[in-house]
Amino acid sequence: MTVSPAVPTDSDGVSTTVVSTTAFDGSRVRVVLMLDIHDGTQREFLAAYEYMRDRVAAVPGHISDQLCQSLENPTQWLIASEWESAPPFLSWVNSEEHLETVQPLQHCVRDTRSMRYTVLRETGGARARAVADEALQPAPRVGGNVVRHALTFTVRPGSESKVGEILSGYASPEARVDDTTRLLRTSLYLYGNRVVRAVEVRGDLQAALRHVARQPEVRAVEEAINPYLERDRDLDDPQSARLFFTRAALPAVHHVTSGRPDGPRVQRCALHYPVRPGAAQTLARLLARQDEAAAGDPASPVRAATVFHRDDLVVRLVDVEGEPDGAPAYVLALHEPVGVAEAERLLDAAALGIDGPLTDERTLLRLLAHTRMQPLTDRRSPVS
Repeated sequence: MTVSPAVPTDSDGVSTTVVSTTAFDGSRVRVVLMLDIHDGTQREFLAAYEYMRDRVAAVPGHISDQLCQSLENPTQWLIASEWESAPPFLSWVNSEEHLETVQPLQHCVRDTRSMRYTVLRETGGARARAVADEALQPAPRVGGNVVRHALTFTVRPGSESKVGEILSGYASPEARVDDTTRLLRTSLYLYGNRVVRAVEVRGDLQAALRHVARQPEVRAVEEAINPYLERDRDLDDPQSARLFFTRAALPAVHHVTSGRPDGPRVQRCALHYPVRPGAAQTLARLLARQDEAAAGDPASPVRAATVFHRDDLVVRLVDVEGEPDGAPAYVLALHEPVGVAEAERLLDAAALGIDGPLTDERTLLRLLAHTRMQPLTDRRSPVS
């Protein structure tokens, strides 16, 4: 993912800085998976990797893999993989096919940590020179030390009211994870029987997620909603927990901030877009482009927007100045004519009973009303 800064001016002539983070810039991606395996399972682990390596190599977008073992500690391993860009990797790592492929490794692994990077520069021989100008991130990231992520899962139809009550009333966990990591904000929403929990973390996302999962107040809530989940889980069982978090992952594929300061009237809303089968990634890219175009527009009330995507699911989190109904085109990221024309081919508005053109404000207001998710809680951690 790459960040592109710009310096527009607002209606008062004050300089602002737009910063956007995106997975759609085409940069090559390097993924580093650090593994700690159980004592005595080295041969089994290597055999399992040999079994799965050809399946991984056949995944669209995959370039190469390296398996490495620590010089100092035989139980510490590293898998470094390279991908053509972020979207094919994210599609693979969050898929059921991925879970099935890595299953033979699970009983060997004690702990894992995944780190994902885009490639900026490459130094080496002929191959490196040949690709030096291809698919490399052109500039380093700028911006704050904040990571955005979401988890999503479904509950049994008919239990939505009870689940909403449970999730609305939980006590906030301790925000401080360690000296470098802090939980900044947690926003929970409900759309039909789907729950979406979006988090903002300063520092290490995985450390923050593990920290939150261990907190007593959070565990109590998770235990309370377990009977209502459509897919069973046991967070006390490491393998079951790993499966849940993989299936629930809803990655942030694009984020943009306008650079204009938040006023007292800024509110956060979440939108769940009705997508035609197979069109979700294209829609996510479109929303990202629309948000980029609006970031420096003084007429836009959107102060920040994050697009989350996996499979056929597209969710967008929007921080908007004033009431969202006052500017539905900007809030929906459907304000540019070219983008609207493309969105009409990607959105399944008819599934919501909406049949008017997206250039009509009444149609946009109806679409906004149907896509808005029910807010359950939105909590910022106190500044320390």
